[in-house]
Amino acid sequence: MKRLLLVVAGLALLWAVPAVAHHSFAAEFDAAKPITLKGKLTKMEWLNPHGWLHIDVTQPDGKVVNWAIEAGAPNALLRRGLRQTDFPIGSEVIVEGYRAKNGTPTANGSTVKFADGRNFFLGASDAPQGGTERR
Repeated sequence: MKRLLLVVAGLALLWAVPAVAHHSFAAEFDAAKPITLKGKLTKMEWLNPHGWLHIDVTQPDGKVVNWAIEAGAPNALLRRGLRQTDFPIGSEVIVEGYRAKNGTPTANGSTVKFADGRNFFLGASDAPQGGTERR
Protein backbone atom coordinates (compact mmCIF):
# COMPACT_ATOMS: atom_id res chain seq x y z
CA MET A 1 0.00 0.00 0.00
CA LYS A 2 2.84 2.40 0.86
CA ARG A 3 4.47 1.63 -2.47
CA LEU A 4 1.26 2.43 -4.38
CA LEU A 5 0.91 5.68 -2.44
CA LEU A 6 4.51 6.66 -3.32
CA VAL A 7 3.94 5.91 -7.00
CA VAL A 8 0.74 7.97 -7.07
CA ALA A 9 2.44 10.85 -5.23
CA GLY A 10 5.39 10.72 -7.62
CA LEU A 11 3.14 10.79 -10.67
CA ALA A 12 1.16 13.70 -9.23
CA LEU A 13 4.40 15.62 -8.68
CA LEU A 14 5.59 14.96 -12.24
CA TRP A 15 2.24 16.14 -13.59
CA ALA A 16 2.25 19.32 -11.46
CA VAL A 17 5.77 20.53 -12.35
CA PRO A 18 4.98 21.50 -15.98
CA ALA A 19 1.82 23.27 -14.84
CA VAL A 20 3.84 25.46 -12.47
CA ALA A 21 6.33 26.36 -15.21
CA HIS A 22 3.64 27.48 -17.66
CA HIS A 23 1.82 30.80 -17.49
CA SER A 24 -1.20 32.41 -19.07
CA PHE A 25 -0.92 35.26 -21.57
CA ALA A 26 -2.57 37.70 -19.14
CA ALA A 27 -0.03 36.95 -16.41
CA GLU A 28 2.88 38.42 -18.39
CA PHE A 29 1.57 40.35 -21.40
CA ASP A 30 -0.75 43.32 -21.84
CA ALA A 31 -3.54 42.87 -24.41
CA ALA A 32 -4.05 46.66 -24.33
CA LYS A 33 -0.49 47.23 -25.59
CA PRO A 34 -0.14 45.78 -29.09
CA ILE A 35 3.22 46.34 -30.76
CA THR A 36 4.79 45.93 -34.19
CA LEU A 37 8.54 45.36 -34.24
CA LYS A 38 10.74 45.51 -37.33
CA GLY A 39 14.24 44.12 -37.07
CA LYS A 40 16.82 41.48 -37.82
CA LEU A 41 16.47 37.94 -36.47
CA THR A 42 19.41 37.16 -34.18
CA LYS A 43 18.31 33.88 -32.58
CA MET A 44 15.52 31.28 -32.68
CA GLU A 45 15.02 29.11 -29.59
CA TRP A 46 12.95 26.00 -30.23
CA LEU A 47 12.10 25.30 -26.56
CA ASN A 48 9.19 24.08 -24.44
CA PRO A 49 6.82 25.37 -23.29
CA HIS A 50 7.35 28.26 -25.79
CA GLY A 51 9.67 28.99 -28.66
CA TRP A 52 11.46 32.37 -28.69
CA LEU A 53 12.53 34.67 -31.50
CA HIS A 54 15.17 37.29 -30.72
CA ILE A 55 15.37 40.33 -32.97
CA ASP A 56 17.51 43.46 -33.05
CA VAL A 57 15.27 46.52 -33.41
CA THR A 58 16.80 49.89 -34.23
CA GLN A 59 15.11 52.66 -32.23
CA PRO A 60 14.49 56.16 -33.69
CA ASP A 61 17.58 57.41 -31.80
CA GLY A 62 19.76 54.76 -33.51
CA LYS A 63 20.09 52.55 -30.43
CA VAL A 64 19.69 48.82 -31.15
CA VAL A 65 17.55 46.87 -28.68
CA ASN A 66 17.33 43.07 -28.71
CA TRP A 67 13.71 41.98 -28.22
CA ALA A 68 12.66 38.51 -27.05
CA ILE A 69 9.44 37.37 -28.73
CA GLU A 70 7.52 34.48 -27.21
CA ALA A 71 5.99 32.09 -29.74
CA GLY A 72 3.87 28.98 -29.46
CA ALA A 73 5.28 25.65 -28.33
CA PRO A 74 7.52 23.87 -30.84
CA ASN A 75 4.85 21.17 -31.29
CA ALA A 76 2.23 23.82 -32.12
CA LEU A 77 4.61 25.50 -34.59
CA LEU A 78 5.33 22.12 -36.22
CA ARG A 79 1.59 21.44 -36.57
CA ARG A 80 1.31 24.78 -38.41
CA GLY A 81 3.93 23.53 -40.85
CA LEU A 82 6.84 25.53 -39.45
CA ARG A 83 10.35 24.23 -38.95
CA GLN A 84 13.30 25.75 -37.15
CA THR A 85 14.94 26.19 -40.56
CA ASP A 86 12.12 28.58 -41.56
CA PHE A 87 13.82 31.19 -39.33
CA PRO A 88 17.26 31.93 -40.83
CA ILE A 89 19.42 34.15 -38.62
CA GLY A 90 19.93 37.60 -40.14
CA SER A 91 16.50 37.70 -41.81
CA GLU A 92 14.59 40.98 -41.73
CA VAL A 93 11.25 40.38 -39.99
CA ILE A 94 8.18 42.26 -38.83
CA VAL A 95 6.64 40.84 -35.68
CA GLU A 96 3.21 41.77 -34.36
CA GLY A 97 2.32 40.98 -30.80
CA TYR A 98 1.83 42.36 -27.29
CA ARG A 99 4.27 44.02 -24.90
CA ALA A 100 5.32 42.50 -21.60
CA LYS A 101 3.72 44.04 -18.52
CA ASN A 102 7.11 44.41 -16.80
CA GLY A 103 8.43 46.92 -19.37
CA THR A 104 11.32 44.77 -20.62
CA PRO A 105 11.91 44.37 -24.38
CA THR A 106 9.81 41.21 -24.39
CA ALA A 107 6.62 40.51 -26.30
CA ASN A 108 4.18 37.72 -27.02
CA GLY A 109 4.25 37.28 -30.79
CA SER A 110 1.11 36.87 -32.87
CA THR A 111 2.64 36.88 -36.36
CA VAL A 112 6.02 37.16 -38.04
CA LYS A 113 6.40 38.37 -41.62
CA PHE A 114 9.60 37.94 -43.64
CA ALA A 115 10.88 40.28 -46.38
CA ASP A 116 10.06 37.63 -49.01
CA GLY A 117 6.37 37.81 -48.02
CA ARG A 118 6.15 34.67 -45.88
CA ASN A 119 3.81 35.33 -42.96
CA PHE A 120 3.51 32.91 -40.03
CA PHE A 121 1.18 32.70 -37.04
CA LEU A 122 3.28 32.52 -33.86
CA GLY A 123 0.79 32.97 -31.06
CA ALA A 124 -0.23 30.76 -28.24
CA SER A 125 -3.87 29.72 -28.18
CA ASP A 126 -4.88 32.07 -25.33
CA ALA A 127 -3.27 35.24 -26.79
CA PRO A 128 -5.43 37.86 -28.54
CA GLN A 129 -4.71 38.67 -32.19
CA GLY A 130 -3.56 41.95 -33.81
CA GLY A 131 -0.97 44.60 -33.14
CA THR A 132 -0.66 48.21 -34.22
CA GLU A 133 2.03 50.12 -32.30
CA ARG A 134 5.17 50.52 -34.47
CA ARG A 135 8.76 50.39 -33.17
